[in-house]
Amino acid sequence: MVLQGGTAGSPTLSDLRRAPKVLLHDHLDGGLRPSTIVDLAERDGFRDLPTHDPEALASLIRDGARRRSLELYLDMFRYTAGVMQTTEALYRVAAECAEDLAGEGVVYAEVRFAPELHTAGGLDLDAILRAVIAGFHDGSKGHGIRVGTIATAMRTGTSSMEVAEAALRHRDRGVVGFDIAGPEAGYPPAQHIAAFNLLRRQRFPYTIHAGEAYGLPSIREAVHLCGTHRIGHGLRIVDDIGALGALGPLASYVRDRPITLEMCPTSNVHIGAAEGISAHPIGRLLEEGFAVTVNTDNRLMSGTSPTREFELCRTAFAWSWDDLRRLTVNAMEAAFLPRDEKQEIITGVIDPWYASRVV
Repeated sequence: MVLQGGTAGSPTLSDLRRAPKVLLHDHLDGGLRPSTIVDLAERDGFRDLPTHDPEALASLIRDGARRRSLELYLDMFRYTAGVMQTTEALYRVAAECAEDLAGEGVVYAEVRFAPELHTAGGLDLDAILRAVIAGFHDGSKGHGIRVGTIATAMRTGTSSMEVAEAALRHRDRGVVGFDIAGPEAGYPPAQHIAAFNLLRRQRFPYTIHAGEAYGLPSIREAVHLCGTHRIGHGLRIVDDIGALGALGPLASYVRDRPITLEMCPTSNVHIGAAEGISAHPIGRLLEEGFAVTVNTDNRLMSGTSPTREFELCRTAFAWSWDDLRRLTVNAMEAAFLPRDEKQEIITGVIDPWYASRVV
C-alpha cells in the first residue's frame, strides 16, 4: 500500500500536519502566543514580564520550563496567567487557542485551565468560565474544530469544591469535565475527595494529573480512591510492569478497565520524568495495550505542537499510520462527550481521512 505523500510505514511531516487529531490534555495558559502575552501586558499594565520582545520572551519561557523539575516548569505560568485576568484577555486567549489547534489539524480538543488562577482582577469563576467558553466557541467557527473546556482545580489549593460546582453550572454550556493539577508530591488527590464525590453523584466526568513527577501511589489513589476516568500523564504506571512484560495489579487494572492515559512526551522530558523521547514509556505502553493518547500539555512552555509530538514519537518508535490512527481513535473514544457524538467524529472525519490516504 502506498500513501499520498509518503509510505505506509513512514508518514511525512506534511501528512502528519493534515491528519485529523484529537487532543485531550492541553493547558490554556500553557499555549499563549508570545505576541499576545506582550500585547495584553501592555494593555492591562502587567509589569512583571522580563522582556516585551515576543521572540525573546518565548525563548526565556521555554528555557525556564526545561529545568527538569515540575515545580520550576510551573513557575513559568506566572507570565501567562498574569495577563489573563480580564474577560477580554481570557476570551482572546481562548479564541486564539482554538484557531492555533485547528491549524494543526485538531478536529476535537479538550483544553483545561484553572479558573481560580484568574481572579486577581476581581472576576468570579462563572465570569471566567463564560469568557473562555465564548472564546473557544467563536475561535472554532469555520475552522473544523470543536473545543470543550475542562475546569481545573489546583491540588495545592482549597477551591476544588467551588471549581467543581462551577463546572457543573456550565456543564451544558461548554464545560465537559473537571481536573486537578499542580505539584503531586505532598498533595495527594484524595485531599479533594469531596469534589470528586460530588461529580460522581452528578455523573460528570473528570481526569486527574497523576504519575507524572510522582510514582505509583499517586496513580493508585487517583484510580482506586478518587475513581478517575482518565489519568493526566500517568507515565509512571510503567513502574508496575516487569522487565519481561508482567503487569502488576495496578497496571493490569489501568490497562484492562481501560483508563485512558493522557501522555505528553515532550513536557515529561522537560520536567525530568523521562530522559528523552525514545526513553519515554509511551512506546512500550502502546505495545502493551494501554489506552494511550498523545498530547501537548503546554505548547508554549515546551515549544511543541500536536504535529511535533506525533512526529517525535513516530520517529522514536517507528509508528505506522495504523498506530497513529489507533492513538487518535483512543483519544476520541475517551473524550468527555456522549458516545454518539464521539462516533460521529470517528466515522465522519477520522476514518475517512485515513482511508483516503490509501491509493
